[in-house]
Amino acid sequence: MNAFTPRTPRPDRAHADALLTAELAELLPPPPVPGPDPERDRELRHTVLRTALAAGGGPVARPARRGFRAGWIAAPLTACAVVAGVVVLAPQDAPPGSPSRISAGQQASPEAVQVLSRAAFAAAAAPAPDVRPDGYVYVRSLVAHAGRDASGGAARLPEAHAREVWLSADGSRPGLLREPGTADSPLGAPLPVYELDHRGATPRRTTVQAEPPSVTNPTHAYVATLPTDPEALLRLIRDQTGRSGGDPDQRAFTAIGTLLAETWAPPKVTAALYEAAARIPGVTVLPSAKDAAGREGVAVVRTAHGEQTQWIFDRTTSAFLGERTVVVGATSAGPAGTVLGVSAVLAKAAVGAPGVVPGA
Repeated sequence: MNAFTPRTPRPDRAHADALLTAELAELLPPPPVPGPDPERDRELRHTVLRTALAAGGGPVARPARRGFRAGWIAAPLTACAVVAGVVVLAPQDAPPGSPSRISAGQQASPEAVQVLSRAAFAAAAAPAPDVRPDGYVYVRSLVAHAGRDASGGAARLPEAHAREVWLSADGSRPGLLREPGTADSPLGAPLPVYELDHRGATPRRTTVQAEPPSVTNPTHAYVATLPTDPEALLRLIRDQTGRSGGDPDQRAFTAIGTLLAETWAPPKVTAALYEAAARIPGVTVLPSAKDAAGREGVAVVRTAHGEQTQWIFDRTTSAFLGERTVVVGATSAGPAGTVLGVSAVLAKAAVGAPGVVPGA
């Protein structure tokens, strides 16, 4: 991938550089373009988009955060993204080759397999989602993500706040994200980026369409087609999350957690997700944990790169309640036990349009 390299403006580029500075804000100018090359142009377009989203500035429409994890419906977060003077801590995998606290050969514990098997049995008996192809999936939750002052200090977890999303069932229409204190944010709309037609050209505004549905970009219609064989499903998840590098087992565990929290899969698919998770090495049980709503339950957990991801289940019904991410060793974010994020899934329903609240 080409990197953005600072260049000294030339007199004949004054107008172009001024326009670029005004419209791309903190983004550095793109590298020289030696000539037409569709593959390189496509990569440049993606580079501009990724850099703009990571910087959080300029004219690129910035999708709203999913919640405390990078996996939730949101803009990609860097490890420590500074927003309005506050550092938002985003748990994520370490780079490829980084050591993990979990041995790749260590299988899921018998206790974890038992909890996940009960969850799979309960999920298989649940009613099927009644979502029209032209409708929306509504998810209401509570979320909180830790942050700290840009100057440093231990992370602080704020009080959990309400979060509502409306997701187009087939992905053909923009969805909606609603959180208190902020304007409603569209989800899935084409994102504006800038292209260069040739060396020295003025950046031209265009859009990048959404990626096709996948495990990492799920729609309700796509999730409904996922394999119900746990082994096949786990292979698919590993394959589709492989581009990000890092710990492949943690990638799979995180992806499954996102599908459980942020989609409404058919009963057999949800059951297969739990059974697939039971096949991931290093998955164990935490006897007690609380979600963002204060509901206590038993947790299935996986620890990697100094952070523990917890899925919390109701002890009686085996229903998925929410998640927590906790530091397991002292870091710059704080001592062991520091909570980086917490969520609670409160409701899922089928609605006809974004903004429509079930029962209202």
